[in-house]
Formats: sequence, structure tokens, C-alpha cells
Amino acid sequence: MSEHSQAPRGHSEPVVLINEKIPYRTFQLISHDGKNLGQVTREEALRLAREANLDLVILSEKEDSPVAKIMDFGRVAYAKKKQQAAARKKQKTIHVKELQLGPKIGEHDFQTKMNRMNDFLKDGNHVKIVINFRGREVPSRDTKGAEMFDRIDLFLSGIFGATVQREKDSKATNSWSRVYYIK
Repeated sequence: MSEHSQAPRGHSEPVVLINEKIPYRTFQLISHDGKNLGQVTREEALRLAREANLDLVILSEKEDSPVAKIMDFGRVAYAKKKQQAAARKKQKTIHVKELQLGPKIGEHDFQTKMNRMNDFLKDGNHVKIVINFRGREVPSRDTKGAEMFDRIDLFLSGIFGATVQREKDSKATNSWSRVYYIK
């Protein structure tokens, strides 16, 4: 019976079996007020649901004893949709801002980049610093890169103290990057 629980293409939620779409002949039935009515045939359950002017919905699709409940499916689906929307609204997305600089950056340019980084961090964004090395700068990548990141770390510790965290460095042939964020 697993083909009934798979979602159609393009949808992420499984198909819900309600009313006449239920393929089982007998199942455990729970009434709309929460009483267990025991094993009931599909026809009897549909009759009870129609009398109560509600829907018959499968809750559990176990092969040996599926469970169905008489409920207002539209109201339950609406409440679930609202709950998912509220959860999405509370969810915070992380934006990673990127700043690129070279190892021979001037002092004023460095201060400008650090002020920009300060603004990004205060806004709650993660900041990725990329130091690009060109030509003859590549062999001194390890020493110059370490000096630059020590300078950046010193700047950040002076402003934020121990609240600034950093992720693992990423080194490529001609660049070195590190991501900073406020914990």
C-alpha cells in the first residue's frame, strides 16, 4: 500500500487518504470525539462520517491494522498550514557577506574593509574574508595570509571581544578565506 503514501511529482507532502480514497476494507476507527470504535468496515466508517458531516481520514497505514479517524479534514489541514507558515516566519536565514582584499592593502583601505565587516557582523550576518594572492605574492601566502588574519583577529577582538567566532580556514592555490560570525 506504499504507493498511496507517495507524493505526486513536485509536491513534498504525502498524499492523505480520505473518504472514498481509502483502499482498506477494515481498520481501527476513532470517532470525532476521541472514542475508539474498534475494527470497522470501510462502508460503516464512511456512513458514520457522513452522519457526523465530517471526513474519514487515515492516520496510520500499518498493513495489519490501519487507523482512521472521523474529523473535519479541512480545518486540520488549515491549522497545519498555518503552523508551518508560523515556523517558517520564525526561522532565521543566515547570509554570508564576502569581503575580498589583497596582502598589500593600504591602512586606510584595511580600515574601510574592517568597518564594513563590523557593520555586517552587527546586522547578524556571517562575513567571509578572502585574501587573494597574485603572481609573486603566492609563495608568501602562508606568512602574509597569517599576518593579515592576525590583524583581522586583533581588530575584531578589540570591538567584539570573545563573542566573535570563526570557522575553519579554506586555502586554495592563490587565496585564503575564513568565515567570521558573532555567537
